[in-house]
Amino acid sequence: MRQINFVVIFVIALALVLFGIENTEPVIIHIAPGVDVEAPLCVELIMAMGIGAVFAWVFSVWAQVQGYMSFGKQMQQREIRIQQLEQDVQRYQVELEEQSLMLPAAKVDEGEALAQ
Repeated sequence: MRQINFVVIFVIALALVLFGIENTEPVIIHIAPGVDVEAPLCVELIMAMGIGAVFAWVFSVWAQVQGYMSFGKQMQQREIRIQQLEQDVQRYQVELEEQSLMLPAAKVDEGEALAQ
């Protein structure tokens, strides 16, 4: 996967260099009323791509933080479910012990009934 990422980044960088060589004339960008920036087109394009990359990185970090937050909630829900299941197991063990105490008495009664 790293090789694919490297190739993609290399191709984009090469395209930017070739674009920059061909587009060196200055252009004006109107950012807001009264705010104008004049620079070569290739520089402005590289800056725009850099700002876009930073925004993509910030969004990625934000998505990871949200994933960690939801993971914590899932862990709490799982802990609660584990406690419930442990209580069920204990309850079933008690019921099983009670039933096992009743079974030998029932077998003795059946044996006596068959003997008569």
